[in-house]
Amino acid sequence: MKVKKYVAPTMPEAMKQVRKDFGSEAVILNSREVHSGGIFGLFKKVSIEVVAGLDKEPYRDASRKTGEVKPISQTNRQERGSSLSNEFLSEMKQLKKMVEYQTSRLPKEYEGGYQYLYEHLLEQEVEQKLATEITESLQKKHAGSGKRPDSETIMQDAAAHIKAQLDSMSFQGICGEKRIIQFIGPTGVGKTTTLAKLAARSMLRDDKKVAFITTDTYRIAAIEQLKTYAEILDIPVEVAYTMNDYREAVKRLNTYDLIFVDTAGRNFREEKYVRELEQHLDFGGGVDSYLVLSMTGKPKDLEEIYQQFADFPLTSLIFTKMDETTRFGSLLNMLLRHQIGVAYLTNGQEVPDDVIFATPEKIAELVAGANDA
Repeated sequence: MKVKKYVAPTMPEAMKQVRKDFGSEAVILNSREVHSGGIFGLFKKVSIEVVAGLDKEPYRDASRKTGEVKPISQTNRQERGSSLSNEFLSEMKQLKKMVEYQTSRLPKEYEGGYQYLYEHLLEQEVEQKLATEITESLQKKHAGSGKRPDSETIMQDAAAHIKAQLDSMSFQGICGEKRIIQFIGPTGVGKTTTLAKLAARSMLRDDKKVAFITTDTYRIAAIEQLKTYAEILDIPVEVAYTMNDYREAVKRLNTYDLIFVDTAGRNFREEKYVRELEQHLDFGGGVDSYLVLSMTGKPKDLEEIYQQFADFPLTSLIFTKMDETTRFGSLLNMLLRHQIGVAYLTNGQEVPDDVIFATPEKIAELVAGANDA
């Protein structure tokens, strides 16, 4: 068997190289994500490594040299033949499983611009099932109208298709209908900074009287960070250690238009931390609760986090760190799977500037990348 290793930025590009060298009879032996370069462990480049092989030769007994003839008995010949046959069948079964697994992950073959769209969506980390649905819906639509669009038109139509799927969802941000605005989510996603951005915008642009409450009593640094923002904005901040503290703080702040509540960022894969929120926060009427997620998170991790909070009455999602990634498929996956809207996207650390309203048009543009065709 001839075996060769390929390294490419994406799986579709790696498969193009494999097909070019080995054709359609190639066998994918292994694939994995590899990291290279970087400085002090940062800014590493992510690539896909694929090991492929091609074997057009019949199976041979490698232990026998050419021209070497050894007399063996009929019994030994049968035993040896049976052993080699079993070994060969076992190896072929393993290869078959590998091929089936890898084939299920490979891009389908579409015509021209549709293949470009399909591979682009996969590169954006859109789920394969959803990428197939979008691509084939456009193919069917264009075929029915007799169109033969170019790649740019296909990408533009894909953006319009995605927008239409999102139009029925809520993308409304803080509007003042509810006084208490709670931010929940895992550690490291930027909840406190996002809270400060939105509080500052409410003061400066909407002329609202705002205040802070924090239930993040696990980290002294978190309390100090929020107090620093409160001093800059010249607004009060209350620290709540228990549900009773929380309710008393709300009473003391009853003259304020909006109360922004920061919560502890913990490892929410452990359900006990999620249950602790119920003991410290009020999820009743008059409260909006936003789940804050990072766009740099892996799709499976984001789904796992969402499931931990699925029982809470979530108002909407907020996605942070838009400026730290070029892949936005997880955003679309989450919205369509759970039929929940997004209120804001953040794209930097500047308070209050680096936050934008999420819209179906913006998300469609991020995912479809119509201008990249």
